[in-house]
Amino acid sequence: MGRIREQLDHEADGYGIEVVDVRIRRADLPEQNSQAVYQRMQTERQREAAEFRAQGGQKAQEIRSKADREATVIIAEANSTAEQTRGVGDAERNRLFAEAYGKDADFFAFYRSMSAYENGLRSSDTRFLLRPDSDFFRYFGNPAGKSGAETKSAAENKSAAENKSAAETPAKP
Repeated sequence: MGRIREQLDHEADGYGIEVVDVRIRRADLPEQNSQAVYQRMQTERQREAAEFRAQGGQKAQEIRSKADREATVIIAEANSTAEQTRGVGDAERNRLFAEAYGKDADFFAFYRSMSAYENGLRSSDTRFLLRPDSDFFRYFGNPAGKSGAETKSAAENKSAAENKSAAETPAKP
């Protein structure tokens, strides 16, 4: 800048002008240089944007994989707890069934038949080809679940037992 000021001062001296200071307000580059500068600036910004996107994508993938891993662990723990609870419930159900069977075998047989009816006749398209006097339908004809021959035999046994008991009991004076 100093050389430009001195050169201008020397040339303007002939007109009686003294040049004290020279400053550049604007420098226009040739159009192709301007385009190259703008292109470099744009390329640099695009590179920075791509780098930020890549970093964001990496963080997003890390977060997703961590969430997937945690979800898998939670589901596995929930399934484990469910299976344990189901096992405890099944054990309790089996214990109650065994206890019920020990107390009243007829009730247990009735309950099992009711469960079989429920499971066997659940679907609307279930078809059975069974005889009406089959064992599957024994509670339909007789609430005690016994066939006519069994009922008659049980009544005869009960009557015989009562007669025997009456015969063995001494008469009261």
